[in-house]
Amino acid sequence: MKFKLFILGALLSSCSDDFLTKVPETVVSAADFYKTESDFQQAIVGLYNPLRTLYGTGLADAGAWSMGEMRSDNTTFSFNAGNRGYADREYVDLFTDDANSGATSNKYNNNYIIIGRANQVLRTIDAAAFDETQKNNFKGQALFLRAFCYFDLVQYYGDVPLALIPPTSFEQTSLPRSPKADVYKQIIADATLAASLLPDPSKQIKGYVANGAAYALLGNVHLVLKQWTEAENALTKVQGYSLMSDYAAVFDPNNKNNVESIFEVQYLDEPTAGSASNFAYNFLPILADPGVIPGFPSGNTNSYAGWNTPTPDLINIYDQSDKRKAASIGFYNGEGYTNRPYIKKFTHGAKIAPNTNDNWPVYRYAEVLLMLAEAQNEQGKATALANLNAVHAHSRTGLAPIASTGQAELRELILKERQIELAFENKRWLDLVRSGKAVAIMNAQGAKIRANPEAYYYPKGISPVSGSYTVTESKLLFPIPQRELRLNPDIEQNPGY
Repeated sequence: MKFKLFILGALLSSCSDDFLTKVPETVVSAADFYKTESDFQQAIVGLYNPLRTLYGTGLADAGAWSMGEMRSDNTTFSFNAGNRGYADREYVDLFTDDANSGATSNKYNNNYIIIGRANQVLRTIDAAAFDETQKNNFKGQALFLRAFCYFDLVQYYGDVPLALIPPTSFEQTSLPRSPKADVYKQIIADATLAASLLPDPSKQIKGYVANGAAYALLGNVHLVLKQWTEAENALTKVQGYSLMSDYAAVFDPNNKNNVESIFEVQYLDEPTAGSASNFAYNFLPILADPGVIPGFPSGNTNSYAGWNTPTPDLINIYDQSDKRKAASIGFYNGEGYTNRPYIKKFTHGAKIAPNTNDNWPVYRYAEVLLMLAEAQNEQGKATALANLNAVHAHSRTGLAPIASTGQAELRELILKERQIELAFENKRWLDLVRSGKAVAIMNAQGAKIRANPEAYYYPKGISPVSGSYTVTESKLLFPIPQRELRLNPDIEQNPGY
């Protein structure tokens, strides 16, 4: 034994000092990676990749739709009496969610993953030597995505840690929450610089953001801050886009990154790519055979489904002649269902279950026109009505133009138009919050659900759990994930959680 120990000691003592710290040959360190145009091209692809998880991948996932739509009066869930294993996904809709929510963690974590990757690009790109135009393009995309993620975070969580450089020590990973005002200041700075660096849509590769996305984001930020003049100035610079003539065609996977699309999350159903979307299966009714829906293969079940189900409240606000209703909402009869609604907008079938090829729209030109109408209306400008009607009375809706009306009424009509035009695109909850209507509207809907659960897809004899659908001001923000509180003692939880 002594001899063996002697040999081992001799071997270890003869090794060079870096024996235990040498980087494996299959790993490229950050210090060696961010050098060439090819390196940064790969890094930019890596920036976009977590967006798929953020917006939803997997079965019964916790995508952005749960907080952007199911929290609102637009959608709810079909109570799954036969499979209660996914009940935790109901909590966002019930307003009983806590700091252990999967939806909350998914949004928080993936936004910060993108921010961390953007910070690496922005820290190193100026020192790299390659074509300046391409360098500006990469830099603009990193700035846009950092601004976009911070905008997502600050709207859902309030004050958040503001990380702008890659950490080089453990201490630098534990930042306190920065005031919202500081976060918004950084968002505006990043989006403004991104808009100046990014090419226009005609010169950008499809699927990557162009300057129109940065101006749309900038206009959105100013709209939330009620900076109407600044919002209008940014939104009028969104150029090179137009509305599709057919509303349903906007969301057809055959028309990805179309003339109306400003920014959409890219999915691909190629079997070996691992980047397919699955949300169509999640949004269908719970079915023994999803193949009863045209375009979907048989031979499987979706017992995990029934999420993001359109509410009677949303269904009833559509004008009967509005062609967008049939393009957005489907109704299924069978397997015990009678006219059970589901989101048709993202339902285009699948080659191999449960992988679908639908992208997720984030910014469309229709929303830019509606944001522009809102900014102009708040300034008392007559042009607001024309921009509202550009969406409302477009040939694809089948609706007549809205007649001239007063500022207060037009404000409500714009909000309603957003609810219909942008249904299921994660806009409604944030619209309710920024308009100051969330507490009243959601409490009113909660009372209706408690009074008639069956109308909101509860089985006969089952009622919402006690304490659900009770909305207070503290519920306008979501909780900081419990994991973050454990890891970072400098972070305090939002009130009410």
